[in-house]
Amino acid sequence: MINEAAPSALDTAAAVRTGRTSARETAEAALTRIARLDPELNAIVASDADRAVAQAVEVDRRVAAGEHLPLAGVPLAVKDTEDTVGYRTIHGSRLFADTAHATSDSVLVTRLRAAGCVVVGKSNTPEFATSADTSNLVFGSTRNPYDVDRVAGGSSGGAAVAVASGMVPLATASDGGGSIRIPASACGLPGFKPSLGRVPDGGPHPVDWPLVTTRGVITRTVADLVATLDVVVGPERTDLRSLPAPCEPFSVGVGRTPLPRRIAWSPQLGYAWTEPSILAACGAAVERLAAEGVEVVEIDRVFTSEPYDAWGPLIAAYVQRSVGELDRSLLSDEVREGIEDADRLSARDLLAAEDTCHRLNLELVRVFETCDLLLTPTLHRDPPQFGEAVSWIRATGVFNLTRSPAGTVPVGLSDECLPIGLQIVGPQHDDVGVLALMQHLHP
Repeated sequence: MINEAAPSALDTAAAVRTGRTSARETAEAALTRIARLDPELNAIVASDADRAVAQAVEVDRRVAAGEHLPLAGVPLAVKDTEDTVGYRTIHGSRLFADTAHATSDSVLVTRLRAAGCVVVGKSNTPEFATSADTSNLVFGSTRNPYDVDRVAGGSSGGAAVAVASGMVPLATASDGGGSIRIPASACGLPGFKPSLGRVPDGGPHPVDWPLVTTRGVITRTVADLVATLDVVVGPERTDLRSLPAPCEPFSVGVGRTPLPRRIAWSPQLGYAWTEPSILAACGAAVERLAAEGVEVVEIDRVFTSEPYDAWGPLIAAYVQRSVGELDRSLLSDEVREGIEDADRLSARDLLAAEDTCHRLNLELVRVFETCDLLLTPTLHRDPPQFGEAVSWIRATGVFNLTRSPAGTVPVGLSDECLPIGLQIVGPQHDDVGVLALMQHLHP
């Protein structure tokens, strides 16, 4: 199911801009791939061929008029947690299965379409994006393209599978606890969670998970990722968290950033176990950096405790707000139980969770006082089979609580021939440093 030969976003855009193909032909080819591949993988939950072709024709007109479109004609899948015109935003929940079609795009989709992207469908997500298994009661389960009997990760699992299988070269995503990094790692892709506020959210409604989640994209290559970030970052007046535009394009900053002088390598973070083949592949990537002159400092324990005591209450409260007074009987057991936990939370409990974020960041800052970046396995075991109850995502959520930029790059295959990801974490707002090392390890 993995299509290693699928064109990248940059190659696709270059072909459309130079007239070697048209945006319309590119959109029609993507729709054909979706029709052929998605019945087995279940990554795309809605598609509108007529709307996609109409968008593509407009892109062709803009190109012919001489407009420079950095992502001209690139087929785009939009995660089913954000709005795009003409599609329902269902959040993977029966509560919103019959909601009205969106009449405007999210900030992220607006910027991508302005750069020339063509929306070809919506991608699957677990209910309210709360799980690392992209399954829900409306659309069912998204399957891992490396092994369809295993989960694809989440919550941006539909996005990752659509890109890894070659249905589309670009998909929107979001990361509130690992929701970009986990499925990217599970599907053999690079993935990047920008610093909080780097890719703005905003719009008419409050941000879903304001203290922990950030928008982003999933691509086949780091070069695609960097180029796409260049067209979507920058301030947004309706997002209280949005950061100023960087001083120079990421593509420039990444290109001139040298290897880090010193990195921290933490195989376990102090609280997780790692399968031997995963540890070996990640360790080999670290050894490669050491051979290239990077000083490696191994750290057994980064954090004194696991982050769930802070992450769990915040997410429960956010989802409770989204559900409001709607019929809880339509929810999955997992989401309903989480909301019941939130019913018992006090304002003091939520402040305590925020205080824990501060403490975790202080512990991470101590690492960055002597090291430029922190490396750790993205996932500590292979993606589980469907129905297998395991904890497999323990290394990602803590970096949402610290608001850190964090990425993952594929570094090999496990004993079960499943992808292995190496996680790269940077200090506050050092998105360029993380992206530069991702580019070096996965050119």
